[in-house]
Amino acid sequence: MFQTFDAPTRPDQGPPRLARLRAEMAAEGLDGFFVPRADVHQGEYVAPCDERLAWLTGFTGSAGFCIALTGIAGVFIDGRYRVQVRQQVDGTAFTPVHWPEVQPGPWLAEQLPDGGKVGFDPWLHTAGEIEAIEADLAGTGISLVPCRNLVDAIWPDRPARPNGKVFAQPIENAGESAESKAARLADELLRAGQKSCVITLPDSLCWLLNIRGSDIARNPVAQGFCVLFSDGRVALFMDPGKIADLGDHFGPLVSCYPQDALAGFLANLAGPVRVDRGSAPLEVSRILRDSGVEIVYDGDPCLLPKACKNAAEIAGTREAHLRDAVAMVRFLAWLDGAAPKGGLTEIDVVRRLEAFRRADNALREISFDTISGAGPNGAIVHYRVTEESNRTITPGELLLVDSGGQYVDGTTDITRTVATGPATDEQKACFTRVLQGMIAISRARFPRGLAGRDLDALARYPLWLAGQDYDHGTGHGVGVYLSVHEGPQRLSRVSHVPFEPGMILSNEPGYYREGAFGIRIENLIVVREAETLGDGRDMLDFETLTWVPIDTRLVEPRMLSAEEKAWLNGYHAEVLARVAPRLEPEAADWLRRACAPI
Repeated sequence: MFQTFDAPTRPDQGPPRLARLRAEMAAEGLDGFFVPRADVHQGEYVAPCDERLAWLTGFTGSAGFCIALTGIAGVFIDGRYRVQVRQQVDGTAFTPVHWPEVQPGPWLAEQLPDGGKVGFDPWLHTAGEIEAIEADLAGTGISLVPCRNLVDAIWPDRPARPNGKVFAQPIENAGESAESKAARLADELLRAGQKSCVITLPDSLCWLLNIRGSDIARNPVAQGFCVLFSDGRVALFMDPGKIADLGDHFGPLVSCYPQDALAGFLANLAGPVRVDRGSAPLEVSRILRDSGVEIVYDGDPCLLPKACKNAAEIAGTREAHLRDAVAMVRFLAWLDGAAPKGGLTEIDVVRRLEAFRRADNALREISFDTISGAGPNGAIVHYRVTEESNRTITPGELLLVDSGGQYVDGTTDITRTVATGPATDEQKACFTRVLQGMIAISRARFPRGLAGRDLDALARYPLWLAGQDYDHGTGHGVGVYLSVHEGPQRLSRVSHVPFEPGMILSNEPGYYREGAFGIRIENLIVVREAETLGDGRDMLDFETLTWVPIDTRLVEPRMLSAEEKAWLNGYHAEVLARVAPRLEPEAADWLRRACAPI
């Protein structure tokens, strides 16, 4: 089984480790030290050796950071984790800080006197991040000081760096050769007058070279770095043992070096060198600058081409979702019979769902740890069940299940909130508002050039009318047998990246009542060119990729408009037509009942 149920941290681990960190800070002459969640690749998901934030504080969320000062240690977390952080960290040692409402620069200015020095590891922070904090600290006399990693210095049994094998992504799934991708991006560098570009994001590297790896659980990426030159050559920096089985996959395109050779290689580059200030470690810029190499700050050239999936990637993703839908329908049919009987636990749900996915031998991994939140645990947005937190599902509670699979032809991510018994009127009203928001995004038609910030409110408006909202984005980008969370596109009020055909996104509004229940409904969608209407303006819309029934027992039909009812009934008719032929009779019969029109 991929998922485990251990509790990797405890609140009581934090205070003694914080004391040791403060002793290390004093020895370095520092008043503070940054402990980020990120690794050198700025990944959302990190290897055990890079779980510094969790090791120090106990907080295991996928985003956040700690600033440890001599008198206070702030754990900065966004709205998704405000319940979780209180459960996982010792409140006598660590103070939760609501971020991004509170930014680190102003917070430091309030906490430290003039002349304060705060250390940070320049491999774990980007140039853009440090520049923004320094701008906020201008005139305060507080300085940021690059230094060795003080957490590593006090972590005696820190795990080794991952060294998973790298394997090729077949061209029939990639849809374009690595040579073609490198040539396209090299032409962009050439036209911009840039001689090379440093690529530090593992999913960018894997997409560019048509490889996948196993360094990070749930994410089929290989950690490493590469330099793309304007003539199409690529220098790859990765531990040799990881790529030993690739044979001649790279051909003459790629020259391979040990990962530790990166710094010396960068120092000898001819400029201008392109660096992404939003993803590359600050240390990359420091090495280049100290060596007199001209730097041009610009975005990672892989991000947009990777986000705009080609025909082969979209076709594969469609098939992966149908395969995943079969597993989900079998799971929901089982759950519908088992949950009302009582005695079922959150871990039982996770195990059974993974078993249904594993029944298809195409599953390579789950795309993230399944969220199985019953009752009040459903209100913890990124809840991960453990043996300690495992809850027996009381019939009548709402059960939120957020899960996905990694297949060689696509990555899935789906959330369904289901009734385990008779639902209350309030639960139905809240669920229906969330559904209305999800339908609004699904039906959206919009001019080319609009971004996530322009559409995000469509999903929230039904909740806003009731004085409700949710503290996370409406959707994130999704890769193809890569990371389940991918940029640069997002459905979010802060996203400025215009949508383009081929971009895959999640559509997942929600509502969370702390201590009571959580609701989220999630489908994946892909941007496409819309049918030409009216005066012929260039418009886009979304194609639905996920085909799994939505629990209509939680829908209050009187709250839906005629158009919303038509969408829901039409969606369920499509689910039945696409998925039922792939099912055995018993599951197909359940699906027909679940897809009955309202």
